[in-house]
Amino acid sequence: MTDTATAAPPVLQLQLRLLRAPSGVLLQDFALALPAGAIHTVMGPSGSGKSSLLAALCGTLEPGIRFEGQVGVDGMRVDAWPIQRRRIGLLLQDDLLFAHMTVRENLLFAVPAGPQAQRAQAVQLALDEVELLPWADADPATLSGGQRARAALARALLAQPRVLLLDEPFSKLDAPLRQRMRDLVWSAVRRRGLAAVLVTHDAADVADAQRLSMLGAPQA
Repeated sequence: MTDTATAAPPVLQLQLRLLRAPSGVLLQDFALALPAGAIHTVMGPSGSGKSSLLAALCGTLEPGIRFEGQVGVDGMRVDAWPIQRRRIGLLLQDDLLFAHMTVRENLLFAVPAGPQAQRAQAVQLALDEVELLPWADADPATLSGGQRARAALARALLAQPRVLLLDEPFSKLDAPLRQRMRDLVWSAVRRRGLAAVLVTHDAADVADAQRLSMLGAPQA
């Protein structure tokens, strides 16, 4: 991985040699090279290392789990960088909106530092994109599940990631909302030229059958 390559590098590149927990090997010899707009799905049983794989990418591995390998974003090796520098966003099944903030304040919290008017405009555009303008000043607790999911997506995108990690983000939504959120997320990833890695148990979540990894049970 280098920043001097003449050809445009993949947005996300992973070369994982080993991912080991105290209980045994979770994953080994796993590689990804995702161009702009690509969505790779990872499926497998509980304990197969899916969520730990995402944690290795964004730098949030629990103590005791060892990662050997390299993570690259836009051609730069980032696995030794702190979380906030990696430009890797995370969307979970729980929206984790701050209860003491309005919807607008939740989104503003994610916007990188800059002129106040510019940051406020970015939030306004994001609220419009996810159809939440009428609820901009609402308490997150008053939102529906689908609205909260859209607010969480907008907040993740406002942080301007180059890579978006999705840890079963649709699992708590009912079927019609689930499909709407899938369409919204996939559209956002492709429109912004991000790379996305999705962990799921639901085959209906797979965005691209050509980009699918099936993990097995953890090894002793």
